[in-house]
Amino acid sequence: MPKRVLQGVVVSDACNKTVVVRVERRVMHPVYKKFVSRSKKYAAHDEENRYHAGDAVRIQESRPLSKRKHWIALVDPGAPPVPPPEPPPVAEQAAPAPRRRAPRRAAATEEAGGAA
Repeated sequence: MPKRVLQGVVVSDACNKTVVVRVERRVMHPVYKKFVSRSKKYAAHDEENRYHAGDAVRIQESRPLSKRKHWIALVDPGAPPVPPPEPPPVAEQAAPAPRRRAPRRAAATEEAGGAA
């Protein structure tokens, strides 16, 4: 049996290797006979974190990958490959200067003690 393929729009990419895709379909209203948009959200596996909110994406049915995730985001063959993210440059940091303690105010305590 072939696996279902749906097309939708990414609405969330907050999770690592997961995107939430909203798939819309148009159905005829049973009474008014007008076409109404119905939507459903699917959690899909995105191995390379390729897709972001607003991207159009195709998803394919797969084996259960987690409790809610049973779909895989397909990679378009014409899309350019995504290079791996570069690590941030490590800046040379100078050693912090040692903290100096404030001098005690011995003179002020002696004056206050002597005046009493």
